[in-house]
Amino acid sequence: MSCLRALLCIIFPPAAVLDKGCGSVLLVTVLTIAGWIPGIIGAILICNRQQ
Repeated sequence: MSCLRALLCIIFPPAAVLDKGCGSVLLVTVLTIAGWIPGIIGAILICNRQQ
């Protein structure tokens, strides 16, 4: 994961997972609405997941 993507995970988590698919964006958006920290954790986990 690049530094830019990690920074994007912290600042705006849904934008960091746009290229991972609709389900990932929806999940991270719901987590971000529920709380900022769960959204960040979800985005980082999805971005670090092996393809």
